[in-house]
Amino acid sequence: MVMTFDPLSQLDRVASSIFYSARGPSAMPVDLHLDGDRYILSADLPGIDPGSIDINVDGSLLTLRAQRSIESGEHVRWLTRERFGGSLMRQFTLGEGIDTEGISASYQNGVLSLIIPLSERARPRKIEVEQGAPDAPAAINA
Repeated sequence: MVMTFDPLSQLDRVASSIFYSARGPSAMPVDLHLDGDRYILSADLPGIDPGSIDINVDGSLLTLRAQRSIESGEHVRWLTRERFGGSLMRQFTLGEGIDTEGISASYQNGVLSLIIPLSERARPRKIEVEQGAPDAPAAINA
C-alpha cells in the first residue's frame, strides 16, 4: 500500500482547526419531526458526558448546551485531530402552542432526544356538524 503526502490537505486541516476553535460553541446536528401531537427533536452528541448537558426554556427560546472533553496526556503528539472538544450549543424559537412544562429529555447511545408536546389548545380537533339544531342562528339573507 502506497501512501502519499499532500501538503495542501495538511494546510487545509490546520486552517480548519484554527477557524473551528475561533468560532466558539459549535452547532450540533439535529432532526426534528412532528409525531401526532408532539414534536420529536434528536440531537447527535457522541462522546458527551450526560452530566454536561444543559437544556433551558426561557419564554419561547429553547437552548441546548453540552460540553465535550478530549483527554490528552502531557506527552501526546496529535497526528490528526478531527474530533474537537469544547462547547456545543443549539437554540430554537418555540412557536405558540407548545406545552413548555411538558418537555422531556433523554440521552442514549450519543443521541439526545426531546419530546416537545403541543399544548391542548394547539392540537387539531374535529368539530362535529349537527343537523337541524333548534337553537341554531337563523340563516342570514344575502
